[in-house]
Amino acid sequence: MTKVVAFGGGRGLSTSLHSLTQLPVDLTAVVTVADNGGSSGVIRDSRPVLPAGDLRKALVATASPGRTQTADLFRHRFDGNDFLTGHPVGNIILTSLLERHDDPVTAIDRAAELLGCRARILPMATSPLDIEADLSQGDTISTVRGQHQIAVANGDVEQIRLIPGDTPATPAAIRAIEEADWHVFGPGSWFTSVIPHFLLPELRDAIARSTARRIAVLNLAEENETNGFDTAAHMRVLTQYAESVRFHHVISQRSRNDDGLASLNKAAEALGAELVTADIAADPVTHDVAALAALLRTLILDGSR
Repeated sequence: MTKVVAFGGGRGLSTSLHSLTQLPVDLTAVVTVADNGGSSGVIRDSRPVLPAGDLRKALVATASPGRTQTADLFRHRFDGNDFLTGHPVGNIILTSLLERHDDPVTAIDRAAELLGCRARILPMATSPLDIEADLSQGDTISTVRGQHQIAVANGDVEQIRLIPGDTPATPAAIRAIEEADWHVFGPGSWFTSVIPHFLLPELRDAIARSTARRIAVLNLAEENETNGFDTAAHMRVLTQYAESVRFHHVISQRSRNDDGLASLNKAAEALGAELVTADIAADPVTHDVAALAALLRTLILDGSR
């Protein structure tokens, strides 16, 4: 069976996983572990475990159709005005499992068993990370630390890094990357969900030496952290941080290509990739899961390109 590894975090990774679970593939997700916003941030501030939010979203995205009640429970977010307010049940369950097992991978595997997951969900590292960015506003450069803080800050990202930058990658993730036939990056927050996989040296090196073919799925709209980016700019940033990594296909929504095919093709060629444009949008900011799945099937399984 074709082995696929999807990289990312948050809603973007959930989108690619929803699409990839429609294909007959052996699927693994490698998830960022630098989330410090919302419920994950509150738990991180008091307990030395991996942030649960992005892992929970990946688990729920790959849950078995026969476990809808369990998936709904993991999604349920407490309202009100007490200490539980804003916490999804899945974050609390996953935090409990992370505290009960010395190995975070074992804890996540136990959560996957509860949900009957159709993919292996792995953290990119087994200890929490932080993201730090240098942002420019006019002639001023400021340093901002924290995934959430970067996502909402004003300014253009000049440089981004992980703290600590020499953290070992999860061994199981390295093995999955090396054994994969395909790697899929994006969609998702470009600087805080996609690029981090190239900032961890062991992970970047494993991606670079793998013989897998690679796909980048571009976002449908700008986010605050990529304000002013056109489609080609996303690819140029990817080239900057993944300079030793060749891509084979870059997927873009057809209607986003207002900056001209020549510019887009040039940016894709710098990655070593073919630009693939298609109608894959459900709305201006959300990918159509079925349309993306059909396109990924064509690229990964049908061999028509």
